[in-house]
Amino acid sequence: MSELKLIHKGKVRDLYAAGEKYLLIVSSDRISAFDFILPTPIPGKGAILNKISSFWFARTGHIIKNHIVSDDTDQICRQVQAPVGFDWDYMRGRAMLVHRTKRVDFECVVRGYITGSGWKEYLKQGSVCGIKLPAGLKEAQRLPEPIFTPTTKADEGHDENVTLEKMAAALPAGLAEKIKDKSLALYKFAAVHLEKRGILLADTKFEFGLLDGELILIDEALTPDSSRFWDAARYRVGTSPESYDKQYVRNWLEGSGWDKKSNPPELPKEVVQGTLQKYEEALNKITQAG
Repeated sequence: MSELKLIHKGKVRDLYAAGEKYLLIVSSDRISAFDFILPTPIPGKGAILNKISSFWFARTGHIIKNHIVSDDTDQICRQVQAPVGFDWDYMRGRAMLVHRTKRVDFECVVRGYITGSGWKEYLKQGSVCGIKLPAGLKEAQRLPEPIFTPTTKADEGHDENVTLEKMAAALPAGLAEKIKDKSLALYKFAAVHLEKRGILLADTKFEFGLLDGELILIDEALTPDSSRFWDAARYRVGTSPESYDKQYVRNWLEGSGWDKKSNPPELPKEVVQGTLQKYEEALNKITQAG
């Protein structure tokens, strides 16, 4: 039985070592925006994110293996030895036991639509992350083909866009191309699934690790925190569509008068509830049969 030891407390998730071979990832109810952890949690958010990741991990094994060992809290409880006072009731539904891998230190972003920072770059340079795109595209327009735009993986500060060539130079031969192929395959599979359920997958990010030399999918997968989901019924080219994510919180913060430098303000009850509803709606649509 492996003993749990807290090794990292992230913006949203807590990471425990479970012996040398496994990790316990716990999705908290914390929410971050503009590189700050906000003082007000979103009750139940962590369990929703965990369910969504588990859903995708269970359905993408034909594309690539992933790190999940178990998302059953009772089973995990029997496999690991928790320190005194460890709250298994809180962990229920939000904990995931995974294989410990050698992380590939790049975030692997796939964009299917032109929006956000990509749109801003396109207006200036006609490209996204250095990839030339056709002239005349409009904001939020679907790209002719999804594009792979990796970034550095920064534990502190901002990630930075890099070219595939720069990524390839930092990794073993052939690994960057394999990651690109798997990222695009995952995106396309998810985009088809989601579109049938009224969601457009504007963009998403994946993370990968090496387990005994084999590339596997790690971290979270296709959640509202790692993806930009749009309501297909309300989507319009030439606009900035609302997302099923913390954009609701960002919009409130933008209008609150907060300077984005001092400690962020508490979220009003209606913003907390509205944000939770967005996450719940995403979960229900993603996991619905059909």
